[in-house]
Formats: sequence, structure tokens, C-alpha cells
Amino acid sequence: MPWRPGDAIVLREVWASLVFAARPALVVQDEPDQQMFFLPGGVRCGAPVGKDGDELRVPDRPWRLEVRERGPSPILSFAWPEIPYSVLLWSAGTEGRVWYVNMQAPLVRTPIGFDTVDHALDVLVALDRSGWTWKDEDELTDAVAHGLFTKEEAASFRRWGGLAVERIVLREPPFDRDWESWAPDPGWPVPELPEGWDRL
Repeated sequence: MPWRPGDAIVLREVWASLVFAARPALVVQDEPDQQMFFLPGGVRCGAPVGKDGDELRVPDRPWRLEVRERGPSPILSFAWPEIPYSVLLWSAGTEGRVWYVNMQAPLVRTPIGFDTVDHALDVLVALDRSGWTWKDEDELTDAVAHGLFTKEEAASFRRWGGLAVERIVLREPPFDRDWESWAPDPGWPVPELPEGWDRL
């Protein structure tokens, strides 16, 4: 059954049958052709932590999961069946608010939300569509070097990233609408990690 608007779920990154990261979110839309989610700022997420206590970006070494508070910037995200990326409206670090393309495996529905595999590479697209740039190319290079992805897979990620940029720049649906002024229903709950979030 589809999730309803306002339902609290968990978006998880998995790797080799292990949970690598988990973020509680609220469902905005769960339709056959599109999913939308809202991640409030400051919610507590499951983060992958190495032996040194630093948060890992890619699963290139053993990790443990630690619950940590995410940054203050809220995220509105869009995903589509069989499409290997999501698009986030997000204030990403020093870049300010951007369209943030996250290369990832298509979402897989679970009893508590959706799972995916992150593909390391990202794209930043200016909010006014005036330009774009790759992000985390070094992380993808490292992931290939560690055998997490093949060179052919990395090339596919880049190809799909280009298609995502084209979709945004050409204002293809849903980017033909103004999402900058969108706000969640004030009656929606603050999402939290549920029991069992760290187990597949």
C-alpha cells in the first residue's frame, strides 16, 4: 500500500546487506510515477562512523551506526521508479540553496520506508538553472579504486547525472512548478527513527 502524505518513514542507504545510513523523513507524495519526501532540519539520523569517530562518505572500511543530529537545512526530495537518481531542493553547505542531484539506485520499498544504494557522485544545479557542476568526483574515483563500483558503472552514473541536469534545466515536470515556496503541513509530526531502523 502506498504511504500517505504526512506519514513518517525512513530513507536508508544500504551496502552489502548492511544499513549504511538512515534518515527519518515525511512522505509528501507516494504515487506510482513519483515519490516526494520532506526531511526537516535537525532530525536524528543513523550515520556510518569509522574507528576514528569520523563519519564515512563511502563504505570503504568497517563502520558502526551512530545516531547523530543532521544539519539545520530542510530538504524536499523527488524520486522516480527505475530512475537512478533523486533530486533534492536543499541548502548544500556554502553553495546556498540548489537543486542537488544525488546519484543512487532506484528506491526499493520496505516496511518502514525506502532503501537505496548511494552512487557517491552528485551534481549541483543553480536554483535559477544558470549553471551546474559535478560534486564528489573524488569520492567516486576512490570508490572505483576500492572496487565498490566498476569504471563502467561510474560512466553510467555520469550519463544519468547529465540527464538529470537536462530535466531540471529544461523545467520538465515536476520542475515546471515553483517549489521554493513549498512548506510542509504544520500538523505533520517530526519524524524519528523507528525500532529496527538499523536492520534489514
